[in-house]
Amino acid sequence: MNWLLVIVGAMVGAPLRYLTDRTVQSRHDSLFPWGTFTVNMAGCLVLGLLTGAAAAGAASSHLQLLLGTGLCGALTTYSTFSYETLRLAKEGAGRYAVANVAGSVAVGLAAAFAGAWLAG
Repeated sequence: MNWLLVIVGAMVGAPLRYLTDRTVQSRHDSLFPWGTFTVNMAGCLVLGLLTGAAAAGAASSHLQLLLGTGLCGALTTYSTFSYETLRLAKEGAGRYAVANVAGSVAVGLAAAFAGAWLAG
């Protein structure tokens, strides 16, 4: 049964990632990968909320599988983040590449902590 929860979460997360990425990126005329940044930061916030809820005893293991592993696993993307950072560096946009790495780490951690704090 656990695998089904992961599949259902991923069935929502994957198209949500694609649609959010395309929508956000279409609104920015920039080399910076705003779409990927947005979905990754949203995933950090959701995982933070879920972690805080689980620590408070308010999130079941089933909800963790559905939202944490399934939804966020398909919503967020380390591979695309890595590829886009490499692409920026190769295209001579080194400052964007550094900003992508530094921003992703800093904002991602802040979003995760904020989510955990909000859930607590």
